[in-house]
Amino acid sequence: MSVIPWLHIVGIGEDGIDGLTPATRALVEAAEVIIGGDRHHRLSDSIVAERLAWPHPFDALIDTLRGLKGRRVVVLATGDPLWFSVGARIGRAIDPGEIVYHPQLSAFQLAAARMGWSMADLETLTVHGRPVEQMIAFIQPDARLLILTTGAETPAQIARFLTERGFGNSPMTVLSSMGGKDEARFDGLAKSWDHVVPAFNTLAVDCVAAPDAALLPRVPGLADELFQHDGTMTKREVRAATLAKLMPMRGALLWDIGTGCGSVAVEWMRAAGYARAIGIEPRADRRAMAAANALALGTPRLQLIDGAVPEALAGLDAPDAVFIGGGLSRPVFEAAWTALRPLGRLVANAVTLESEAILAALHGEFGGDLVRLQIHRVDPVGPYRGWRPLMPVVQYSLVKR
Repeated sequence: MSVIPWLHIVGIGEDGIDGLTPATRALVEAAEVIIGGDRHHRLSDSIVAERLAWPHPFDALIDTLRGLKGRRVVVLATGDPLWFSVGARIGRAIDPGEIVYHPQLSAFQLAAARMGWSMADLETLTVHGRPVEQMIAFIQPDARLLILTTGAETPAQIARFLTERGFGNSPMTVLSSMGGKDEARFDGLAKSWDHVVPAFNTLAVDCVAAPDAALLPRVPGLADELFQHDGTMTKREVRAATLAKLMPMRGALLWDIGTGCGSVAVEWMRAAGYARAIGIEPRADRRAMAAANALALGTPRLQLIDGAVPEALAGLDAPDAVFIGGGLSRPVFEAAWTALRPLGRLVANAVTLESEAILAALHGEFGGDLVRLQIHRVDPVGPYRGWRPLMPVVQYSLVKR
């Protein structure tokens, strides 16, 4: 039995109903119920239908829609309903076969056209209703960013992030009401940004690095000094090797057991789009450092849990990867390994002989890779220089198949 679409999700721009194709306009005009925000209703106020505003909380929208099944229902969204918009959320909860999408030009496409930028050569981001700090991970030399903002204050916040990291000379442009009679544009530099802009806007940033700018690549291995820490952390070179074995992937979840200052979890989240991480750390001072590092390095969604392992692992979402940087024991390994999803990756690092013995036994039983990493760094030796070794790290890694 085929599914019959009953729900239409229509993108609408600043030109309102006049900007829709004739077929889409006719569909909206025939709707019994139209759902949207105040702006969407204003842009379509010539059409007579039952009007519903976005529910509060917003998650109640799905129940509202299900209750309207059997009627002619239209949801109005801005631009492309499937590009950082409500359409994707609805499509995850309702059978896509019951939905027809009607996209309009997105704010990104309009902004790229206004700037003369190629869409293939830039990053599209949203901080609308999300922590604005997450854009920090994308601040890199010569990067071009298009950002859907949260409100009038967001461009100034982003200007501060840029300036603090040595990108104060970056040109910024705020575009609002694109395609409508009230379209406006505001240009300036991050270091001197002082515009008062409309609340509903799109921000374009052309990142320009000063000679002393912070270099924060998405590739793991950030400098140790970029993290707040108490000396107990996974050092840069070992961290890079650890992340290589953990294999960050889009949307994947990491359990960082004994997260400490959060360096592995933060780099995991930076390395792949929408990657998630849960850090389990019993010490409050280290959780505070991890939270500060997450904000400073663009991963504000790092979730931190106060608890001892393995008890603290109960009830967590199943992970795609597990890093055991502290609290290693046979029960901790078994709990993590059992919870790990198929094709999941587990990495455990050890610096003590006791922990090494646990890893050696696990390697003999479960297989995988067991390596010993030894890092030397140059340090002063009186008036000269010499190699100073860091503590060797034994690293155990395996994939669940």
